Amino acid sequence: MSVHADPLNDVLSLVGTTSSLSAGLVAGGDWAVSFEPPPAVKFNAVRRGRCLLLAEGSVFELNEGDCFLLTRPIAFTLASALDVPAEPARPLFAAAVDGVARAGTGDDVLLIGGRFGFGERAQELLLDSLPPVLHVPGATPAAATVRWALDQIDLELRDHPLASTLVAEHLALVMLIHLLRQHLATSPPGEGWLAGLADPVVGPALRAMHGKPDYAWTVADLAAVAAVSRSSLAARFKQVVGQGPLDYLTRWRLELAAADLRHGDKTVAVIAREVGYGSESALSTAFKRVNGLSPRAYRASRSAVGA
Repeated sequence: MSVHADPLNDVLSLVGTTSSLSAGLVAGGDWAVSFEPPPAVKFNAVRRGRCLLLAEGSVFELNEGDCFLLTRPIAFTLASALDVPAEPARPLFAAAVDGVARAGTGDDVLLIGGRFGFGERAQELLLDSLPPVLHVPGATPAAATVRWALDQIDLELRDHPLASTLVAEHLALVMLIHLLRQHLATSPPGEGWLAGLADPVVGPALRAMHGKPDYAWTVADLAAVAAVSRSSLAARFKQVVGQGPLDYLTRWRLELAAADLRHGDKTVAVIAREVGYGSESALSTAFKRVNGLSPRAYRASRSAVGA
């Protein structure tokens, strides 16, 4: 059985990834700006010059073309040097003119940035698999598409054609996907489904399950897709992802069901069929075991809070 799917695309879609751009930052001379922990995933890209990023007790050298993501709500500082006293970012950005905040003297450095928003399941499904600070050097060949997206964002923000904000925000999502691809290619996580994507044995099985979540997969089926024995797949999947392949399939089916319950009006019976359960009662039993609520109660609870 040949099944083609993209689990990264599936998860990004499931968690409702959005983007928003913030004011740019122009700086020069001796300068340092301290930022409060962002409420969402933060990104910045150095479009001109170079500076330092201080976060999580580490110092990162940022050169022209470099990008970084903060995947946790952590405080950080951008600076020309380590010994420069930092001023808070909030007043600087509140005083931004034409979408640009300024620090220090001159315009040696230009950064653009923004935030990525995710739905309620993003922490466990995606963000916990990433390091707190994800630094992507701009000099690497694999960062070419990131540089292209940043160039296009610059044009949209500078020239303000029709729908420029929407276009720039979609370009930022393109940038996010390429940043994640680059990270997976160069520094894949040691465990979790993201690590599984980069694994030659686990990856095909993951893609198969995402491609047809309603199929009655067996370990033998998945082993055939991965071209290994059942025991080899089971052991490797458990080692890399942290759970067995059929346990992962169950959790992914329930994630899909929960997303439909939060955002759609399909009946529970229809959802059950679409995610591979033979009956509404079978889905309800599994859903309540994992989420503590029946599907109907879960939908009602999300409707009550406007989720």
